[in-house]
Amino acid sequence: MRVSWVSGLVYGLVLVAGLYYALAGLAPDPNLLRLAGFVVCVGLLYAVELLEPRHVVALLAARLVLFAAVAVLDESGLSRVLFLLVPFLAYLRLGRRVGLALGALSLVLLLGSYLVWVPGWYTDAAAVSDVLMFCVGLVLALAMAATATSARDAQQEVTELSVAMERTRLARDVHDGLGHHLTAIAVQLEKSEAFRERDPEAADRAVADARRAARQALEEVRSSVRAMRADTEPFHLPSALADLVRDTDVVLTVVGAQNGADRAALTALYRAAQESLTNARRHAGATAVSATLTFGPRDARLEVADDGRGFAVDAAEGFGLKGMRERARLVGGRVEVASAPGAGTRVTVTVPS
Repeated sequence: MRVSWVSGLVYGLVLVAGLYYALAGLAPDPNLLRLAGFVVCVGLLYAVELLEPRHVVALLAARLVLFAAVAVLDESGLSRVLFLLVPFLAYLRLGRRVGLALGALSLVLLLGSYLVWVPGWYTDAAAVSDVLMFCVGLVLALAMAATATSARDAQQEVTELSVAMERTRLARDVHDGLGHHLTAIAVQLEKSEAFRERDPEAADRAVADARRAARQALEEVRSSVRAMRADTEPFHLPSALADLVRDTDVVLTVVGAQNGADRAALTALYRAAQESLTNARRHAGATAVSATLTFGPRDARLEVADDGRGFAVDAAEGFGLKGMRERARLVGGRVEVASAPGAGTRVTVTVPS
């Protein structure tokens, strides 16, 4: 585990200041043994930073003891700045309340030490300046800890949100892609079973269609895996829709040409087509289904209409329609559904191009 750059920098400044004060002859009574103890204690502080932070309170107590030792051995007096790290580290690792409490305690101890060892300090400009500078440093340390904590929490929220969005996207892909093909396979196998005795050729065609849907499902899975790695391959929506409705009674109409539309937007339209066609086949009992793809100057629009049994639009939406709306919303598009019991369904999805 790497040393915290803030703590490491403060330790380095204290070490340099103490060594300079002693070696430059600024100390009134230089003592090499005292200087050696000072250097060893600063080195121990670096060693504490390298330990795994499993026992936060114990490590904080160890730092506090070493801070006191360094302050006693340091003749320059700069080592008092080390005590600013106590509320700073406590804020980061034990929370806001503990950090503020230890910050207040540090200030009280400083004032208490001046009252005991520096009588009349409040009339000494140098002592008052030291206290004021400590207060400023304390405020800055707590502000830095608060900023770092907010950034850490925000990063954690972003990570959790990214994971949740990825799970939702995968769920939509499974439902919209693989679910569509599995529905087609089930329908064709049911058709094969129903026609096996009466029309063997129709049953064989249904089995062939089911086999083709299974291959498409496999390709869909592979495509999803490739998409997770990089969305670099070109995607031509009219061709994808043509493959989707091949060997079906769906009437596909394409108006305009695909010109540089965003892949995510086109994918949202393709998933919407899969979901709408699956609903028309599986749930609506439709006899006529049409799909119209229109490329305009500012947007692309897909309209899927069927003459099935319809449903009440104000009723609770299923997972498929919710996923369709989520996909469209993510690319700045919208979904409109027009339906009523016995009146068929028309789904219109519009995305910017």
